[in-house]
Amino acid sequence: MNDSAKRIASNEKPASRRVNWNDAQAFLAVARHGTLSGAAGALGVGIATLGRRIERLEGAMRIPLFVRQPSGYSLTAEGQALVPRAEALEAAAHAFSTGIEEDEALSGRVRLATAENLATRLILPALPAFRERHPGIAIDLVTDIATASLSRRDADLAIRMVKPERGNVSLRRLATLGYGLYAGLDYLARRPAGAKGGHDDAYITWGERHAHLPAARWVTERLDGREPALTTTSLDAQVVAAEAGLGLAVLPHLLARGRDLTCLEADIGVEQDIYLVIQTDLSRAPRVRALADFLSELIVANREAL
Repeated sequence: MNDSAKRIASNEKPASRRVNWNDAQAFLAVARHGTLSGAAGALGVGIATLGRRIERLEGAMRIPLFVRQPSGYSLTAEGQALVPRAEALEAAAHAFSTGIEEDEALSGRVRLATAENLATRLILPALPAFRERHPGIAIDLVTDIATASLSRRDADLAIRMVKPERGNVSLRRLATLGYGLYAGLDYLARRPAGAKGGHDDAYITWGERHAHLPAARWVTERLDGREPALTTTSLDAQVVAAEAGLGLAVLPHLLARGRDLTCLEADIGVEQDIYLVIQTDLSRAPRVRALADFLSELIVANREAL
């Protein structure tokens, strides 16, 4: 028997009958999900923490709210009667926080870190629509994501192709950026007969600093010890070099489509997931949330083009 049940059974009065909103929120979550694990996942708290909140609420209310069973939690009659009141508290809390956000004008500066190819081909062309909707929000765009760290406060949010493994951040997978093997028309006209992307082909790839990138590793395997025709430090340079006929290049479809390039292999296995990453403590800031929602909708709507 838990502490609250013992107190209820013995008619012992708890020190206070005040109800904590977090406890009422926990009650609603368990009532809706039927299990501690499901409710804990929905609230983003630990199961032990959620269990303590339910026990504390039952102690404050002096009634059992759930019947504990191996299959989950079911509401008692008293618990069922409290659901509408808890939902009223939830609505009031939502109205309160919404009022705060509405009072806080959507204005201020948001620092966004992303890859240059996503910025130039997708994000920047769409930003006028965002600015029209939220003219008070100024955006700092950082495209050198190798040095932009959310944990160091270099940026408030990021659209990136590397999943963060640590740091106080919230993330969401939005889409996948596809890559293909591309060649310019001049190169194809001069390409050795029978060449199929092997030893007879010239390649354009990343310099040593970016040798860890999936596209660079793919080219290194194809070169099999040979030197590339050209290395660069930017995708734009690779696109121009491929158009000029310097060799084959592994490029994002987003950048290569619409250029004077031919796709030789459309799916080479180096696609990259695109994540929205936000500093957790800023995830509810209205100006940050507004830009994050806009970018999420933009990228999801363009999944096929990626």
